[in-house]
Amino acid sequence: MTINTILFDMDGVLLDAVEWHFLAFNEALSYFGKELTETEHNEKYNGLPTAKKLELLTKEKGFPPELYDFVQFIKQKSTNKMIEAYAKPYFPHEYCLSNLKNKGFALGLCSNSKRNTVEAAMERVFLKQYFDVILSNEDVSNPKPDPEIYLKAMNLLNVSNKNVLILEDNINGITAARSSGANVMEIKSTTDVNYLNVVAQIERYK
Repeated sequence: MTINTILFDMDGVLLDAVEWHFLAFNEALSYFGKELTETEHNEKYNGLPTAKKLELLTKEKGFPPELYDFVQFIKQKSTNKMIEAYAKPYFPHEYCLSNLKNKGFALGLCSNSKRNTVEAAMERVFLKQYFDVILSNEDVSNPKPDPEIYLKAMNLLNVSNKNVLILEDNINGITAARSSGANVMEIKSTTDVNYLNVVAQIERYK
């Protein structure tokens, strides 16, 4: 087995933004006197698109569906502000992607965030240029934990799942990655994503 393609999640993998999404979602919910604990968010909601978070919130806490549009609007505005304020280039990530690219690996980004959020964030941290394909939750019918986004990326890159390594950090993303049939590298922190660690993982499949 030879790895020739690497697909990355964004939040929690290339961008230390998990807390940003938690805070932005709670800011929107606070208009209605609601909130999630950080434990709740990390165990169930982390990695889901806002629409899916709201559906889960309705199922578990009876949140009214007629408020979805307002919550998504406020959450998106808050997330964009946090990206502008806190997204900063991180040299080990740029070093990792640039070296992988130079060695001939195809690189893809597959995020459950909205496209404008993904592109704005990747531009701010100077990583957008390295990806051969970038997919957001707006590019699929079924976001993670469904594997559709990863299967679509593989199709666009014309690669077999056996030749793909996916970097993911949360239960919903890891479920999607494993369901795609690809090889998976589980990330605990954005600092885990560096050239030596990724190459060491690739070497295990030779």
